[in-house]
Amino acid sequence: MIKTITIRDFFKLDVPLADVRTPAEFEHGHIPGAFNLPLFSNEERVIVGTTYKQIGREQAILLGFDLTGPKWSGFIKQALQAAPDKKIAVHCWRGGMRSGAMAWALDLYGFEVYLIEGGYKRYRRWVLDQFEKSYQLLILGGMTGSGKTRILQQLQNSGEQMIDLEALARHQGSTFGTMNKMVQPTQEQFENNLAYQLKGLTISRFIWVEDESHNIGKLSIPNNFWKQMNQAVLIDLIVDPDQRVKNLVTEYGQLDKEFLISCTERIQKRLGPLQTKNTIAAIKENRMEDFIRFVLVYYDKTYRTSLSKRQPDHIHSMEIAYLDPAMNAIQILNFLNTVTPAPLL
Repeated sequence: MIKTITIRDFFKLDVPLADVRTPAEFEHGHIPGAFNLPLFSNEERVIVGTTYKQIGREQAILLGFDLTGPKWSGFIKQALQAAPDKKIAVHCWRGGMRSGAMAWALDLYGFEVYLIEGGYKRYRRWVLDQFEKSYQLLILGGMTGSGKTRILQQLQNSGEQMIDLEALARHQGSTFGTMNKMVQPTQEQFENNLAYQLKGLTISRFIWVEDESHNIGKLSIPNNFWKQMNQAVLIDLIVDPDQRVKNLVTEYGQLDKEFLISCTERIQKRLGPLQTKNTIAAIKENRMEDFIRFVLVYYDKTYRTSLSKRQPDHIHSMEIAYLDPAMNAIQILNFLNTVTPAPLL
């Protein structure tokens, strides 16, 4: 049985999702949780598309069957691995011939198939719509090394809603943010993942987000969501500078020195020639505390500049009293009750 459903209908189901587009299309952007079951390889899709444009639809369909003929049993076996109970959703780019063909084959074998109307293109429209909604954001700010990410995780553990933009972007925000190991998703996939997380939150409740620049590494926070972040209440954490240095030495001090030097050279115009020279020397000599203090001069200045652009009455500063992120989360929630109204219900 084949049933055509909307993307919103799919969100209510609990079935595996097969994306039958090419591996290249899938890698560029896909619905979170989907698995790739490509009808055509990257090269085959180009050949079929060219045939469609130059010769016609019917010839392209025949070519498609020629190319996929030996693959059909493999498609079904892969689908069975993902959906052993034979319930599966399928989509392609626009909900056209590729997903239709796969749905037909799976139905013939005995699957209960949900065909997503409009395909991935419709999903992308849904994604962009999510960023046009109004959210009740709370921003956790503080200078680099304040431990914001760990505190946000504790806030989430205590039942608060939270979006970790750096986790979604696979980047820590600074020039050193890849940690010499993380690979960022495409811009499109970053947006897909963010929208998917927003979908699972209650819009009438506060949502915590870490204070970020518009860009996280090579990725950009969607404009409307970014504007809402800038207009939201910000809790500015005041943390002892020595503690911030310790936090950052623990986090960055063990990274490859050549990586740290390369990253430092990328911000030399902002650090200045002397500061850059001193920073690189500290890295080479394994003086990690000095390295951190040198680069914090730049990052602290950047943070203060960013803070100055916000509405002053939306900034509430508080000193962190504990080293334990869980205790800090409790302190922040108690402080929050004194400076912000309850969320709209």
